Order: sequence, then C-alpha cells, then structure tokens
Amino acid sequence: MTVKRCVLGLLGPTASGKTELAVELADRYDLALISVDSAMVYRGMNIGTAKPTPSILRKYPHALVDIVEPETSFTVSEFIREAEAAVHESFAENKTPLLVGGTMMYFKAFREGIAPLPPRDPEFRKQLRDRAEVSGVPALHKELQSIDPKACDKIHPNNYPRIERALEIFSQTGVPMTQFLRENAGFPATSRLGCDYVEFAITYHRREELHERVKDRLEDMLTAGFADEVKRLRQRPGLSASTSSMRTVGYRQLWEHFDVCPDSAITEALKERILVANRGLIRRQMTWLRNWSTLPNYNELHSSSTLNTMYAQIESLGVRSAVS
Repeated sequence: MTVKRCVLGLLGPTASGKTELAVELADRYDLALISVDSAMVYRGMNIGTAKPTPSILRKYPHALVDIVEPETSFTVSEFIREAEAAVHESFAENKTPLLVGGTMMYFKAFREGIAPLPPRDPEFRKQLRDRAEVSGVPALHKELQSIDPKACDKIHPNNYPRIERALEIFSQTGVPMTQFLRENAGFPATSRLGCDYVEFAITYHRREELHERVKDRLEDMLTAGFADEVKRLRQRPGLSASTSSMRTVGYRQLWEHFDVCPDSAITEALKERILVANRGLIRRQMTWLRNWSTLPNYNELHSSSTLNTMYAQIESLGVRSAVS
C-alpha cells in the first residue's frame, strides 16, 4: 500500500518537549524523523544542544543530526537541500517525514521556499575574514549598511556569518541581498514536493513554565559535562567565538567565560547569562509562532485534548500506524 504523500512539521521553542513528542509520534505512526535544528547538525556539540542521546538516535534515527563539523558554516539553503533529500528518502521508504525542531528560520524557508542563492566564494570569504581581523566585524556591518540597510536592520553588528553572506551575495550579483531575495522568490513546499504540509507547534500559555524547564535543563547539561564539552571544542584550531556554531546559546557564553577565566568554576552569574540568552531565544521563537498562527495547516498544541485533535488530523492525512 502506498502512503499518501504528506510532510508533518513539529516545532516549538527551546525546551518545550519537541523530542519527547516526536518519539511518541514515531511509536504511534510510521514516521521518518528529520531534525530542524541549526546546532544539532554539528558533530561534537551534544550536551549543549540537547541532542537526543545515542540510544534514542539508534532507536529513532533523526536525519540532519551530526552531518557537519563545527568549523563549517551551515546555511539555510544547505538545510533546504539536505531536508528535501531526507523527505524524498522517506517517501521512497513509504514513510511519512516528520520535521522536528526549533530553528524557525529553517521552518519558514522549508515551508515557503527560498531563492536559489549564489554559491560560496572561498576567495572572497578569505579576504573578508582578513578584513574582519584587522578592522573588526562592526566595520563590515557599517559597510553593509551603506549597501543594504534593510538587511542590516535584521543583522546584529557582530553576527559575522550573516554579514559575510550578505556582502558575498552583493559581490556576486551586484544587487543587495534584500533585493535579490525579493526578485528571486522560491516555491512553497507543497509545490516543490507535490505533497500536503501540516505543522503542529508546541506552545505554552505561561512562559514562566518554559523558563523553569530551561533552568532545570541547564543544570542537567552542566552536570552531564557541558563545560567540558566546550573546553574540548576550544582545543580545535579552526573554531573561535565568531564561528557560526559557537554562537549557539550556551556555547557562546561558556566560550567567553573561558576566554577570561579558563580554569574557573561555573558561577551563578554565568548560569544567569545563559538563562537570559535562552529567554531571549524563546521570545524570538514565540514571535515567529505568533506571526504564523493564522497560516493554513498550522496548529497549536497546549493540552491532551489538542494532542488527540492532532492524532485525528494526522490519521485523516492517511499516515499509517507504526509497523509493529
């Protein structure tokens, strides 16, 4: 029997319980799990990303986990390419793909499509990184401001990877990145893949509850050796505080702490810095979700009753039960 082609999305803010629910769904339905997480793609970043344990990954494989080294930038377009390959592999195995994660930019790009971007230019990137070493990243941000002020409004002055990509696109196309993206729109997932696409988002009525979950999870991470994981990463010559992977919440704060105090213990002040960064991440993730709340085929999950509604909707799409 051929399964009706559809793709499911399960998204939510950090520490909302996405992995646990994905595993529950994989027990219930014949699914192929695909990670939508900009940090879990990196090898060696296990504890601080709350990556599923090796035993969970053996039983419930997640595509797009541990696919690149942390020295490597991983772009949105690369995510789309890898995710679509995993979706087609799922279809070939007669399974329903379930995208699960909290990187909202990836979900938006997958759902709506993105412009086919120019390839990387290694020589340009080397020259730009040399300039950043001499003049500083904010100087490049100021240069981008004169070229593409709309892009600058959304890029932090110290976010080197995004500044680099915007300047690279301008160098290769002669037009600002904002204009290039506007004039070269992509195609939505439903037309690219020829399937239905339905999203379910885990949200919390009380954000304080989510903050408590993050606090508890941070304590568990530190007990499990998060600080030692960052110390090991610091030994890799190709990594620095400006590398995309090391800008991940938690990793960035620990890296900066060890720059100043390489042998000191983890302080309460440092924990609070990490928690503040996590709360900022949650706020941004929830803003994405609020902006999507009126989209067709978007559903919010709050309670067991809405979970039952989700099960009914999944079954109405023709997703078959898990093979026992």
